[in-house]
Amino acid sequence: MTGVIGRHRTSRDPVSYPDRVTDAPDDDQPPFVGIVVPTMGDRPRFISESISSIRAAGQAHITVVKPRTADLDGPLVASIDQIVDDPGRGLAAAINSGLNAMPETVRYVSWLGDDDRLAPDCIIRIVGELDRTGASVVYGRCRYIDSEGSLLWLNRSGRYASPLMRVGPQLVPQPGSLMRRVDVEAVGGLDETLRWAFDLDLLLKLSGRSGLRFIPETVADFRWHEGSLSVGGRQGSVGEASRVRRRHLPALLRAPSIAWEVPMRALILAAGRVLDRRLSSRG
Repeated sequence: MTGVIGRHRTSRDPVSYPDRVTDAPDDDQPPFVGIVVPTMGDRPRFISESISSIRAAGQAHITVVKPRTADLDGPLVASIDQIVDDPGRGLAAAINSGLNAMPETVRYVSWLGDDDRLAPDCIIRIVGELDRTGASVVYGRCRYIDSEGSLLWLNRSGRYASPLMRVGPQLVPQPGSLMRRVDVEAVGGLDETLRWAFDLDLLLKLSGRSGLRFIPETVADFRWHEGSLSVGGRQGSVGEASRVRRRHLPALLRAPSIAWEVPMRALILAAGRVLDRRLSSRG
């Protein structure tokens, strides 16, 4: 695995990103990491930042999944390793298509929204933790940002987030996480019947493999705006996540779990409204 090794960055450090796409690195060593970027092709500024952030995060094979009719500009295409046609069956199916198309050399995989960003130099440290622990997933902290990239909130996730996601809010950030490819394939990839909570479902499945590990640093930015799938469909997203949590519980706990799921859904929706107020206060 090759890449740029920076100093250890904490959640208090400022995070900067390239403002334009940079060319893909020319390296004889094939990447061990693969990142899928699903896109509709209608957010050129955001996807340019997203691809540049992946390049700044370390060596990775970048696969963009897009509708056949969507156009990407020339400099952006030059920075991408692979383009796959979106099968048109929803976001989970688009990501699965990208994951399945990855070269055999790729051992660790993830996906990144076309409006989200990775933190500089984070890939090599996450890979190091995957190699050291043998975990199925390694995740870190995630910043919530507005459409201009200003900080709204920092998800100060920790080791507690992995057991908590079984009964409470999903505080394991998927952006910036890396997953062991063999384990993702062993559990069948993403559930394409789910519209919003397919990441939670996959993480719950992988927790039963070799588990999840946390690194105490900020590894990604999640852009909070109405164009985001999970933000724009918040009510449906929260309800689907609740159903996913319940179906992963032991059978004896599924019926009584409604006693804590109802207030939990209300709490998660309230947290979303707090972020909305922060966003609206900035005009």
